[in-house]
Amino acid sequence: MKKVFTTALIALITITGFAQGKQNAESKKQHHGMENFTPAQRQELMLKKMTLGLDLNASQQKEMSKIMGEQMAKREAFMKDHKSKTEKPSSDQMFAMKSKMLDEQIAMKARVKKILSPEQFSKWEKINHHHHKGMKKHHSDKRRGDKNKEAETK
Repeated sequence: MKKVFTTALIALITITGFAQGKQNAESKKQHHGMENFTPAQRQELMLKKMTLGLDLNASQQKEMSKIMGEQMAKREAFMKDHKSKTEKPSSDQMFAMKSKMLDEQIAMKARVKKILSPEQFSKWEKINHHHHKGMKKHHSDKRRGDKNKEAETK
């Protein structure tokens, strides 16, 4: 009886240890992104990636840098404002936020279209589409993970 109990206890401890190790590895993996950099560093890295991907010239780099800086400032302000609010937005507020965000995306797309050549612009759109698709998958995985955690606690 003692052997069975001891074996079960060791198995339980081992399984728990592996489960925690996996969660820690996943959280470390997620934090290896750009969030450890300053906004200026993130902007510079993003601009360099864009320059490599789209073969931007110096004037295009300068213009895209301005746009990216403005976008990052808006995003930082939104995140700061959003974090300070404790209550969830109403459906009307959510509609207004999403509408404003889409208007800004349309304006940015128009500005970028003026800066890039048609070939570069189509490549930029493909890159953005791929990026947004990945972000949607990441967020849905995150939500699914939260639901799994809730189910485990019940």
